[in-house]
Amino acid sequence: MTQPSSQIPDFIADQTLTPGRLGAGSEPEGDDLDPGAALPVPSGPAVATGTEEAGAAVVRMRQAATLRLAHPRRFRAGQLKGLRRLLEEEAEAICAALAADLGKPATEAMLTEVQPTRAEVDHALLYLTDWMEPQSAKVPLSFRPAAAKIEARPLGSVLVIAPWNYPFMLLMAPLVAAVAAGNTVVLKPSEKAPATSALIGRLIPQYLDPRAVAVVQGGAEAVQALLAERFDHIFYTGGERVGRIVYEAAAKQLTPVTLELGGKSPCVVADGRNWPAIARRIAFGKFTNAGQTCVAPDYVLAVGEESQRQLEKHLPKAIEEFYGADPQQSPDYGRMVNAEHLERTVALLEDALAGAEGRAPARLVHGGRADASDRFLAPTVLADVPADSALMAEEIFGPVLPIIRVDTFEEAVEFITARPHPLAAYLFTDKHRYHRAFEERVTAGGMAFDVALLQVGLTSLPFGGVGPSGMGNYHGRAGFETFSQLRPALTKTDQVDTLRMVYPPYTWAKRQALKRLL
Repeated sequence: MTQPSSQIPDFIADQTLTPGRLGAGSEPEGDDLDPGAALPVPSGPAVATGTEEAGAAVVRMRQAATLRLAHPRRFRAGQLKGLRRLLEEEAEAICAALAADLGKPATEAMLTEVQPTRAEVDHALLYLTDWMEPQSAKVPLSFRPAAAKIEARPLGSVLVIAPWNYPFMLLMAPLVAAVAAGNTVVLKPSEKAPATSALIGRLIPQYLDPRAVAVVQGGAEAVQALLAERFDHIFYTGGERVGRIVYEAAAKQLTPVTLELGGKSPCVVADGRNWPAIARRIAFGKFTNAGQTCVAPDYVLAVGEESQRQLEKHLPKAIEEFYGADPQQSPDYGRMVNAEHLERTVALLEDALAGAEGRAPARLVHGGRADASDRFLAPTVLADVPADSALMAEEIFGPVLPIIRVDTFEEAVEFITARPHPLAAYLFTDKHRYHRAFEERVTAGGMAFDVALLQVGLTSLPFGGVGPSGMGNYHGRAGFETFSQLRPALTKTDQVDTLRMVYPPYTWAKRQALKRLL
């Protein structure tokens, strides 16, 4: 069954398509529709390529949101199932695109991009009905008889802007949340990951309803054009500088935003016992994706001489265990995204080793070799890094790990709290009192103890920053609520008017009664 064309815009009424790969169940009215019915879809190049101009995409998504196209539970579930088919059928193509953009090994691509997205989809499908169910709220005696509820309502049309470091997962995971919440979505993949961006533009209209999801590609001009449009929510993942631009643009139209930024995530190591395991876990967290991970340990604070000595001994062993004696030949080690980013990271490394501006030079513990022709920078560990070096002034976002020696755990905590709040904070120790103090005194978007990176993979945990590392969160129910309006509603019968006590005039008797009730 399709709607009469008089009730919908021409771009929807133009033609129909029997659902094949598209999610079934797409009518805006009711959940009891025939999943095999023909679906009206937009005409034009968007269906073929998944790419269109910013203004046209926004108009289509806003009109579809006005029609409540994506509201029904069945439509949402159909879209999520379409995403799941995309992940199952196109995993090889996704891995190939990620290899082209970031030199990402296929297994790493599956572990860090495809499977986490699949987990988000499966989690949303499992709990979608529960999330959509109105939640009852308590009503005080003075309001009774009455009933109150909180209902998650779609925001409307939303924009998702993705970064280049995890160009697939960091676009698809917010999409899962936005679709589950019943919104229409404009996707902006990163132009710095061109192979992944092109693949997304091709696959999205094949597996999702093009009336509900649009893809806009391009660079800064495309982002500026999108930010000039009106959305009901903007979700941005990337650096702080562009995050400020997004925030300022959204403020002009009072558009709510979620900003997933970054920062220098600290890793404190104090009084460990299993040093080989500690080194492996830090190395895995740091050098996955060639260090281009927003929650990677950005630097290590080694508490005491023994901690520093053990780290300098075992980190090189862990790196060689992972990537062999020559990581450039390893099939399991990635590459920097482009020449500019490699040049920037090498410049920070060289500055630290040179000890410029009167600072003592850092000491090279492991790695340090670069090959610009291959966008390669070896996993690198430095020691005795000055706290005021350029390497410590901004997020490194590359495979360089500074070790800074501190004498006490208290000094490590003070070092962290004197700096902007990070996206993640890690502590490796066997002393439980350090755990408690770390949780109490350190402010970060998320924490993990005796492990790094894994906290991001849990759909049951919200993910997001705090302060300069971001605002808002997602994953699982947190993502569903980010893209929803949690609308309150109160119902009170008028068959018995129990409010007469609060109506004027306020006599002495009413005032005395209200004192007792309120």
